[in-house]
Amino acid sequence: MLFDLRASGRRRTIKVIYVFLALLLGGGLIFFGIGGATNGGLLDAFKGGSSTSAEKVAQKKIDSAVKVVHLRPQDPEAWRALTKAQYQMAGLGQTTDASGNSTYTSKGILHLRQAAGSWDHYVSLEKGQVDPTLATLMTQAFLPVGLNKPDEALKAWQIVVDSRPPSTGLYAQLAQLAYAASNIRLGDLAAQKAVSLAPKNERKSVKDQLNALKTQVQGSGSQGGGSGTLTTPSGTGTTG
Repeated sequence: MLFDLRASGRRRTIKVIYVFLALLLGGGLIFFGIGGATNGGLLDAFKGGSSTSAEKVAQKKIDSAVKVVHLRPQDPEAWRALTKAQYQMAGLGQTTDASGNSTYTSKGILHLRQAAGSWDHYVSLEKGQVDPTLATLMTQAFLPVGLNKPDEALKAWQIVVDSRPPSTGLYAQLAQLAYAASNIRLGDLAAQKAVSLAPKNERKSVKDQLNALKTQVQGSGSQGGGSGTLTTPSGTGTTG
């Protein structure tokens, strides 16, 4: 299992993979050219406020959203608002360790779990387009620095990919998340798409980086034997 860190030699490999993923997501995916359409984080909601006042604002948002959910439990918009509010509260539980890495406190993880539950309700009820901005935030929530659910991170990012015009950045990130989730087939499809969308003078660099990540995953003991579905803005294609 890729995410079983007890095996010798895996901790370093997994750390490298996830630092790479976190930098891409947290940094706005600048290297691969993805825009910063991820409004809804704590910096957007609580600029200029103290942590205490931010917690009060976040809790009020959660309380208000919970009331709406109780009144309209089948309303996807109500669950969307609750998910976002819980994600924002979780962000107040972030801290920085001695190495300068951002992590969540136990309280922050608890709020992320609550957000994940609300997210599941929202996705199950939404009959139209699932909010891609919220899907971006939940992709981050499912990374190992948060809930450590690679399969869920992959599914959330596929929603983002499906909502935007195809680009190298979107598919490069899809490939990385697929590899991290041990879905090698989907990772290969996404990597091929990322390379094909890159400018000619950058294709080798993109290909080399994604190949290196795939090699790291396989070297950590990933089996990668599952099938995958490559989601595109025009539809889906399923691998065998």
